[in-house]
Amino acid sequence: MDTASVRAVRSFNRTVTERVGALDEQYLGTGRPLGQARMLWEIGFDGADVRDLRQRLGLDSGHASRLLRALEREGLVEMEAGAPDRRVRRARLTSAGKRERRKLDRLSDELATSMLQPLDTTQRERLQAAMAEVGRLLRASLIEIEIADPTSEDARWCLEQYWDELARRFEGGFDRSQTIQIPQDELTPPGGLVLVARLRGRPVGSGSLRFHGRKPAHLKRMWISPDVRGAGLGRRLLLELERHAARVGGVSVVQLETNRALTEAIALYRATGYHEVAAFNDEKYGDFWFEKRLVPD
Repeated sequence: MDTASVRAVRSFNRTVTERVGALDEQYLGTGRPLGQARMLWEIGFDGADVRDLRQRLGLDSGHASRLLRALEREGLVEMEAGAPDRRVRRARLTSAGKRERRKLDRLSDELATSMLQPLDTTQRERLQAAMAEVGRLLRASLIEIEIADPTSEDARWCLEQYWDELARRFEGGFDRSQTIQIPQDELTPPGGLVLVARLRGRPVGSGSLRFHGRKPAHLKRMWISPDVRGAGLGRRLLLELERHAARVGGVSVVQLETNRALTEAIALYRATGYHEVAAFNDEKYGDFWFEKRLVPD
């Protein structure tokens, strides 16, 4: 990463932490630091599982427990066994905690107003648009992509979302029994692999590769969750699949087929160097067949 880019991010971080009061020992005058205030806000009026709180805030179990214990000592939070799994702890706001949560909302609104008030209408619109874009990109930077067991819960969940989307979008629906079947052992090395993308531990995308020796690898079942689309994850996942095709599979060509209803995917393939070729399989739902020659790293 170039030095100028790193410096720009660090400068932005310093401005934001100063402006939102993250450096204050008592955030927004609440009498507690930002970490405790954010935990209080995340628990919300309906309560939350501790496991979900850790994932949403990116905290390890020790740090999350310390924040919760501090709020418990103040009488703002109480812990209970979850349902139906009583092994999962759940945090709930007490009556005092709910009053404090409302106060935190009011103070947060006042802080946001103080940011917007000095600006004219055009500047406010620019700031809000910039914040939305920064938010999307920062969330994208939190996404991790890893090889996964195709029988794992996350991989199977992504595959179900993929099937459901095809059923919604294909003309005449989609019958998974009519598509090319892929045995599970062909989606683990050396036969192939599955990549799963996760945001704060939650699966938000996946894709698969099938290897055929030195013949072209086949890219299959690429899916991106709608709530993270538009942040470049599709391109990133595609490039990761290509990288693994070259490094793990040792191939120089990747092929895929797709349906005409998947217009965004078709545009992505063409924009990243794929070109149309003659049909190389008998996929019932295939309308386009693409191929790309990989460039060595």
